[in-house]
Amino acid sequence: MQVRFKAARIACASVFAPSLALAASLAHAAAPTAYVTTENAGVGVIDLDNLSLSKTWDVGKDGPRGLSLNKDGTRLYVANKATSDLSEIDTSTGKVARRVKIGKNPEFVRVFGGYAYVTYEPGESGGPPKPGQPEKDDDDANSPPAEIAIVDLKTMKVTHSVKSGHETEGVEFSPDGKLILVTNEGDDTVSVYRVGTGKPVRTVKLDKGSRPRGIKASPDGKQYVVTLENANKFVVLDGASLKTLKTVDTKTGPYGVSFDPSGKRLLIAASRDKTLQVFDGSTYAHMQDVPVGQRCWHFSFTPDGSKLLLACGRSNAVYVLDGSDYKEIKQIGELPLAWGIVTYPPSAGSIVGR
Repeated sequence: MQVRFKAARIACASVFAPSLALAASLAHAAAPTAYVTTENAGVGVIDLDNLSLSKTWDVGKDGPRGLSLNKDGTRLYVANKATSDLSEIDTSTGKVARRVKIGKNPEFVRVFGGYAYVTYEPGESGGPPKPGQPEKDDDDANSPPAEIAIVDLKTMKVTHSVKSGHETEGVEFSPDGKLILVTNEGDDTVSVYRVGTGKPVRTVKLDKGSRPRGIKASPDGKQYVVTLENANKFVVLDGASLKTLKTVDTKTGPYGVSFDPSGKRLLIAASRDKTLQVFDGSTYAHMQDVPVGQRCWHFSFTPDGSKLLLACGRSNAVYVLDGSDYKEIKQIGELPLAWGIVTYPPSAGSIVGR
């Protein structure tokens, strides 16, 4: 009887142990959290229940910039400028689990379908020109183009790299998941490739010197919005033909772009003007300007949509706004040179989602 009882107990343990482990993992992943890359201090972890910086993960002097989460929020993938690699961070411990070499100046990361798409710039020789200064056409033309490394997240190996334009920046996927679109600052284009293979499909030319940066698909999938940092505008492209449907003026230095969770409003981070701009999500009519911090490139709504978080690099803080009227609630400091921000559970924002 004792033997049978022990056997039953072992059998029950073997059945329930994986379930308990899974439950623990899901419980961890489900905690509402924001992750912020800071170029000087690693990755900041924000507790969204009390809107405070709960911890900072020191990843050395990597210079983390772009970031993206896996589907269940258990792994955070971060592009590191100083070490020219992509690191995989276990979000339950904050420890780097694996790394893979990418190339010089990795910047933007998007995780999609079991792969990470990472932009990097082997020919980068400095930042973009200031408004009013001439474009560095000769330098851009003679330097190597940017590339997109495609990383298999199972093996954490680069399967292949795709040559893009110069200074590749924003990354977006078509609503059907078949195409990847990237903005190229240096040659004022949007490049389109097949997801998975990276096979080139087409290149869309925008106005010379406009420097396209952010790109976002509309909620209905029929359009793309592209911010033009030096032209102080955004363009609306037809989702099928990629022809320009509309051009809208903005404040100076527009970069981060996203529709809100409802899809009724479009938000643009005009970083040089220290302004968050709000537009109608259908007509693109201007609705509101909101003063924010310095160099606010990227932003994300909280998972419940009640608040908006902006990573403001030169203010060394995340600005927290009300998600409906955009009034400032607080600032979360100690985030030097904040670069990008994402949340788990995922929400609409300039890096992922709408």
